[in-house]
Amino acid sequence: MKKEHLLGDNLTSPNMVPEAMDDWANNARIEELAGLLAHHSNLYYNQASPEITDAEYDALFDELKQLSPDHPQLSKVGSDPAPGSEKVDHLFPMRSLDKATEEEEVAHFVAETTAHGRRFVCQPKLDGSALSLEYRRGRLVRAATRGNGERGEDVTANARRIPNIPESLDWEGDAHVRGEVVMPLDVFRAKYASIAPNPRNLAAGSLRQKTADAGKGDAADLAFHAYGVMFPSAEARHPDSPPPPTFTNDSEAIDWLESNRIAAAGNEVVEGEDDDTVTQAILQVTKRWTQNRDSADWEIDGVVIKLDDLAKRELLGQTAHHPRWALAWKFPPEEASTVVMGVDWQTGRTGTVTPVARVAPVTVSGVTVENTTLHNAGEIERLGLRVGDRVRIVRRGDVIPKIIEVLGEAKSSDLQNRVHADGTPFTDPLPKGEAIQIPEQCPRCENKLEQDGAFIRCFNLDCPSRLERAILYWCRALEMDGIGEKLAEQLCEEGLVSTLPDLYSLTHSDIINLERMGEKSANNIISQLDATRVLGLSTFLSALGLPGIGPELATGFAEELGDTETMFNLLNDHESAIPRLVKLEGVGETVAHSFLEGLSERRAMVEGLAEAIEITAEEAKQESEGPLTGQTFCITGSLSRPRKEIALMIKAAGGKVVSSVSGKLDFLVAGESSGSKLDKANRLSVAVLSESELESKISDARDDADEENSGEIFADAGPQQMSLGDY
Repeated sequence: MKKEHLLGDNLTSPNMVPEAMDDWANNARIEELAGLLAHHSNLYYNQASPEITDAEYDALFDELKQLSPDHPQLSKVGSDPAPGSEKVDHLFPMRSLDKATEEEEVAHFVAETTAHGRRFVCQPKLDGSALSLEYRRGRLVRAATRGNGERGEDVTANARRIPNIPESLDWEGDAHVRGEVVMPLDVFRAKYASIAPNPRNLAAGSLRQKTADAGKGDAADLAFHAYGVMFPSAEARHPDSPPPPTFTNDSEAIDWLESNRIAAAGNEVVEGEDDDTVTQAILQVTKRWTQNRDSADWEIDGVVIKLDDLAKRELLGQTAHHPRWALAWKFPPEEASTVVMGVDWQTGRTGTVTPVARVAPVTVSGVTVENTTLHNAGEIERLGLRVGDRVRIVRRGDVIPKIIEVLGEAKSSDLQNRVHADGTPFTDPLPKGEAIQIPEQCPRCENKLEQDGAFIRCFNLDCPSRLERAILYWCRALEMDGIGEKLAEQLCEEGLVSTLPDLYSLTHSDIINLERMGEKSANNIISQLDATRVLGLSTFLSALGLPGIGPELATGFAEELGDTETMFNLLNDHESAIPRLVKLEGVGETVAHSFLEGLSERRAMVEGLAEAIEITAEEAKQESEGPLTGQTFCITGSLSRPRKEIALMIKAAGGKVVSSVSGKLDFLVAGESSGSKLDKANRLSVAVLSESELESKISDARDDADEENSGEIFADAGPQQMSLGDY
């Protein structure tokens, strides 16, 4: 029945009493106010195009609060999509952290990586699900998972149900809060231990479930703990947002979060006068957390160590994988015993055939392990491993499960009381004890395998396993989540894709006819493929999955090569290509050879992709502007400070740092015992600077620049202060 009809009936009914008319009027006004607030909230917070003033909006809000204090619209902004139904591009990427397990690695981080950092923030590394909270004008508008670091899933609806996530801050500006969602251990043990394998999986599942009652966990049982906050630039924030607060140190930003009712993961500051003092202070924190790990309120798997000085963080920067100013110290690996039930051999995208042990399920560091890598055939021989053996496994760095010792032949009792990751009982019988057979043929294409060092490889480029893995790698690198493992197998088995470029010949009718494929999924796959028909050269190279070539190296190669024409020309002449490539930062002869050989091996596929899609030329990344702009430096010998710190100083002044000496080099910064680089620089008449001469050169150049600009007035100078907690 239409609302208009009801309205007319009620108003004209002679039997309607005044109390009923009042109730109807209140309900109608509540409904109207809720609709108006939803409409204007969306315009204001999500689209930055308000139609009414703040005062008018507040009046609507206050009226609804008076008429219906518990109305859901009072605690939300705009309309939340169903969890996982929308992807979110992170304004600030959510990067991983470099990891350490040894004291020497912590010492190196303090002295070398952070260039003598003297003050650090230590936080327990919570073992949960990473979450980004976006506050716009002080109100929560979006919550997103980490995803691949650049793009995650919208889980705002479930995040709003987490009790300690505030709907609004005590500050009316824009902020992106980063933290971890965890399941408190006492809640897990009381409510979920019998139906869920571990708190971490339950926390992630509860955060991503489509509806409140769709999964085993309840988002209302979760807790959020922040480890950092970032503030958008003036261009990216809401036009009515005030400028962000300014902080010198990250610890100040964490205090600010707590003052805004956001629980922090921790904020323990350690400092010292020298590298050794600082290192020992940090190690005292790691030892204390190791001892107290079992008494924590939630699962933790280490300690995060972050440089406190925000200005120095900016100088250190980050790699494609992790920030250089943070380190995750991981607890010593936990061990457990299980039984080897069998061994499967898998062919990867590079042709390497590796053994994977199927083991009886066992929980290690809060994770249920049922498969573990054996790396290569030599590892099986070294361990003396047989099917049916009882073994000791460990999770190195709480990530990769590995068999470290054979404990002898297993008994049936070793399989009792074991549970799969989904909570169902493990009932498989004890296998017969037997030797593990090393295959002579590829398990997928039956091509004869060849020994390649410690590994065995299938060199058949048309091997279905290699192709499937290449498809998966390509699609994941380009965020095409519509094509997963099962679909990749289907595409290859049906003969629709026999080489990677065939993906771009797929039609809607090809996909819709596959088993268990719906109209919506087929449309999504075609849309995702269409969205990747134009790629930058760096993205293209990274997605190929060349052995040892990650996103950072791919970007460097792309900037050097510029376009595909140059790339193919270099493939025709490896001799001239190698000297050119080794000039790049982080590239030696081994990496350069690996890059060229990987491309050469896949040349037909690469050429096919270049015809199927458009690969745009790569523009060289603009270096920092400064007094050394346009000048190249190489650093050698023993110096008073770490080379990294000197390199950072040069880069901050606009200079470029290279790893080798050539005729194009402007300056060699030489310390004691400089050796062959100094000899080569002298032969090529390259100018040589001492450490003090370099400092004087930068100082003099800056003085000259300041004198030239003395009459100019700069507005809004200086970078935005921000706290970067990207892990």
